[in-house]
Amino acid sequence: MTTQASFKRSLVRSGIYTGLLCLLFVYFTWNDNSLSDNLLALPYFAMLYFILLSIGKPRVSDWVREKMKGDIRRIFLFPVLLVLLYFSYIAFNGENPLKGTIFLIPYLLFFPVLLFAANGNKTQKTDWLDFTTFVLYFFPVTLLEAGPSDLPFNGGGFDSVYRISVMLSAVFAFVTVRHIRDVGFYPVFKWRYLFTTLWVWLAFYAFAFVIGYALRFITLSEEHSIDLLSVEKIIKRTLGIFLHTALFEELVFRGLLQNMLKKRIEQPGASKIFRRWGLVILVALSLLTGYSLKGNMQWFPALVTILLFGAAFGIEKTAKSGHGTYTALAITSVIFGLVHWHAGSIIFVGLASIGGWAYGYVYLKTGNVFYAALLHALVNATPLLFGLDLAK
Repeated sequence: MTTQASFKRSLVRSGIYTGLLCLLFVYFTWNDNSLSDNLLALPYFAMLYFILLSIGKPRVSDWVREKMKGDIRRIFLFPVLLVLLYFSYIAFNGENPLKGTIFLIPYLLFFPVLLFAANGNKTQKTDWLDFTTFVLYFFPVTLLEAGPSDLPFNGGGFDSVYRISVMLSAVFAFVTVRHIRDVGFYPVFKWRYLFTTLWVWLAFYAFAFVIGYALRFITLSEEHSIDLLSVEKIIKRTLGIFLHTALFEELVFRGLLQNMLKKRIEQPGASKIFRRWGLVILVALSLLTGYSLKGNMQWFPALVTILLFGAAFGIEKTAKSGHGTYTALAITSVIFGLVHWHAGSIIFVGLASIGGWAYGYVYLKTGNVFYAALLHALVNATPLLFGLDLAK
């Protein structure tokens, strides 16, 4: 198969996936929103998701990279497109694009793209600029109140133009411009990957249920029942989590952070440093997090941190995987759990770290963010599916 034919085939598949998403979008939003809201949101939804489902593919990314030829003026065009789509959607819905913090959006969308374009690092070797760019981009992204840009505009649970634009900017910057080719941010269907995702989901929730039920964090709902309406609600909820939350978080934590940490730790002499200092720093942060929250078992997040690092060390000691693979998984998992401090629950933070290990494990086995995101969505939707109540 020629490169050109392979490129076209990749776009056709993206078009098919986009079409299926659009059908689901119409089905779940048509009766809950006005006709004008839906008709305006649908083309933006289709355009943004077609780009999102395409740009992370190595063949598409390489083709775009070849066309840009390192010319910063051509690279500049992609974030310009994102800004135009974002501002036009806001304006068409009667909002002022320059109101509040919305005017900061162009800075966010341009920042990682232009930084990597100016740096010109073409190697696969991860350096500290990569991590600095990662932090300086995603930290403000999580704090910024970007204003209304939901799809549909007045609510519907199918993500937002802002969230999709942020992901697109990150993927374009890290995959296309920086040329980290193995991020795995593209849809692909393989039965083996799906089976891995499903058994990890069941194994994780069985484990989490035992811990959570014993600690009275998880209880069984007395009014749970399954009917046609509840099935539809579960499907919509799972799809909404997948698109709005899981894809973003798995791109950040698994596709980028875990991926880059693995590359950095695998460099000569780095594994012991990351293992030791990672454990010391993250245990300290886990204790600080536990004692900053109300309730008992403040040591629980720290215990989970020690166990995850111990598991990583044991696996890597057997020489069945390269030094760094599971250390990176442990570090990323604990950080993922700690950022859930906002949930206000000590047990939730610890279980989120264990969940991060599950998501990262699926990412290791599939090399694909979408399967980690699918697991993430299934885990988040499980309480609704099985009638569980979480005590937060």
